[in-house]
Amino acid sequence: MGEIERDFSNKTEDKKTVEIFLKIIGPSPPCRLNVPSSIKVHELRKMIAGNRHMPIENLRLVLRGHVLHDNENGDDVAIQLNNGDSLIVAVKPKPPPKHFRDEFEDDDDDELRFQLPPSTSRWKRKLFYILRDKLKFPDMLLMVIFSITPKIWLIIMTWFILASIARRYEVAPLFLLATGFGLIFYNLGHRKQGELSAYSVFNEDFRELPGTLNADHIDRDIRAGRF
Repeated sequence: MGEIERDFSNKTEDKKTVEIFLKIIGPSPPCRLNVPSSIKVHELRKMIAGNRHMPIENLRLVLRGHVLHDNENGDDVAIQLNNGDSLIVAVKPKPPPKHFRDEFEDDDDDELRFQLPPSTSRWKRKLFYILRDKLKFPDMLLMVIFSITPKIWLIIMTWFILASIARRYEVAPLFLLATGFGLIFYNLGHRKQGELSAYSVFNEDFRELPGTLNADHIDRDIRAGRF
């Protein structure tokens, strides 16, 4: 019986409702609203919008001096309300019609900010919110970080580890030189069967591409009186 009573009391606490005061910015008078004491912000926003016939997408809520956001770091935000709490409600004004805007006016800042694609994994989205909202990383840096594949990040980290080892054994110049040659050979690309290289030294019998201008051609043209 004790366990049953304890479970019942826990459920009762979870479903406990409180009365809060809504202070609406504008001509509307303050009002009261009964809501669950523990509620998610997006649910509270939906309740207020439906009760006061307000556009939910333009609704802004302020509790105890803090603006309430629906989610943080990719997770829904839940708040604990007390009986008698005051909630400031504001409706963000709609932007003017498009034909009234300056034709050279930039788009909204949110649209210009770097955004992750919808298919991004949950852990990567959490990391993105931490870097952008808490550590205040600029959008350009975020674009670089999330545009590089994990394989490239592994190569970069390995390079820094090897660079510190090379510096310890005083062979850093040789390591940098080897890195330079490695980048050159890595970016040479791959030729198809029978395809000629732009550099004759890489071709069989030192064959050149048609139209290549070299010293032999210039000398031949001079001797033939073409210059």
